[in-house]
Amino acid sequence: MVRTVAVLAVVAVIALLGGMWFVSRDAGSDDQFAQCRIGAIAGGTSAIGGPFTLVSETGETVTDKDVITEPSLLYFGYTFCPDVCPLDNDRNAQAVSILEEKGTMVQPVFISVDPARDTPEVMAEFTDVMHPRMLGLTGSLEQVKAASQAYRTYYKKQEGDDPEYYLMDHSTFSYLVLPEHGFVEYFKRDVTPEQMADTIGCFVKNM
Repeated sequence: MVRTVAVLAVVAVIALLGGMWFVSRDAGSDDQFAQCRIGAIAGGTSAIGGPFTLVSETGETVTDKDVITEPSLLYFGYTFCPDVCPLDNDRNAQAVSILEEKGTMVQPVFISVDPARDTPEVMAEFTDVMHPRMLGLTGSLEQVKAASQAYRTYYKKQEGDDPEYYLMDHSTFSYLVLPEHGFVEYFKRDVTPEQMADTIGCFVKNM
């Protein structure tokens, strides 16, 4: 019995070490952005991001190739969000403005997870308030779901009595995506505009 427990313990340690290597291997010496990263990503950066087809705030159907033509900061949320989305998008907009003052251009992108209410016109009104260069994207239920799945985001409609004034549960990460590189970093809500700008500036510098 003791021998069995010991063997299982060794196997568990080996598995743990192997998992740690798998998580951190993208941050090794071969990673041109290693000095910029603020955290390890399970499965590596290749596990997040990918192609999508959505509808822009001007009503045009666009793909990821049309959108990610420069360093871009993506956020998934919805315009009827009472507090989280406005605050997060404002933080992202502040970071983009800080970078712009330093000569670094980054595209802020807001992707709706509530396409039933977030028409292109609604998205345009929201993004115009947030930042003059923020791009709003919406689409069909299927298009939004595919984009969300590509970036491993979560969202779910809350059930309520009023079919118009419902809330959406959703994840709140912001994603830095670079042309030719794809997804490279994510930011949590507690990151300040200044910290975000510094990190993004490092990635852009090392492109």
